[in-house]
Amino acid sequence: MLNSRNIFVRSLPCLIAVLAAAFAPATAPAQDAAAVPSGAQPPVAYASVSELKGILAQLQQTAQSMQSDLGNTRIEKWKTDGATKRQTLANVESIQRNLQSALPETITQLNNAPEDLGVSFKLYRNLDALYDVFGSVVESAGAFGSKDEFQSLANDMNGLESARRAFGERMQKLAASKEAEMTNLRAQVKTLTAAPAPPPPLKKIIVDDTEPPKKPAKKKVTKPKPATATTDAPPSSAPAK
Repeated sequence: MLNSRNIFVRSLPCLIAVLAAAFAPATAPAQDAAAVPSGAQPPVAYASVSELKGILAQLQQTAQSMQSDLGNTRIEKWKTDGATKRQTLANVESIQRNLQSALPETITQLNNAPEDLGVSFKLYRNLDALYDVFGSVVESAGAFGSKDEFQSLANDMNGLESARRAFGERMQKLAASKEAEMTNLRAQVKTLTAAPAPPPPLKKIIVDDTEPPKKPAKKKVTKPKPATATTDAPPSSAPAK
């Protein structure tokens, strides 16, 4: 049987990387590139929601069975010393409080945000603590309780282990998916905020200040020609008769 704690330990680096990236301060270019409203959340894949609902349904059924079987366990009649009975009773009370309060609250939070890594991690830690404490009660029931008590609690233990293992595997896949999303977003932001290509160099115009300015050419003025005088021919005299 695959140990869920080992699964979670292997997925922890991915979780740390994704959470660190999620809580890193956003830069101005990234905000400009991603024009998404602050309250908007990306849609969750149907397969992810369906998988989560199946795990949570199994977990809730196991939790109800645990409460019922713990209530039917007569620890005070066990053939053991008083210190062991008191410790086992304290463990049972702690488990009952968790099953009635902390666990349902976290399940509700996760139903509202199926891919929230923070809430997922919170639920897994709760399941891990329940598994350790409940395992101690089951061991004591096998050593000091009746056969029926031990069998019922052992069945609950198997159900809790199955739900915890399935949830650990889902967390591992979710962490890998979130890390891939962050890598893709970083690549997009890097592309959008890359420095543009430098403009072509400007042509240099050299001005020689040492050359004296050229004088403007004088405009040639043409003088009008003088008018030629015309003399009238003298009247011809008639010959004398």
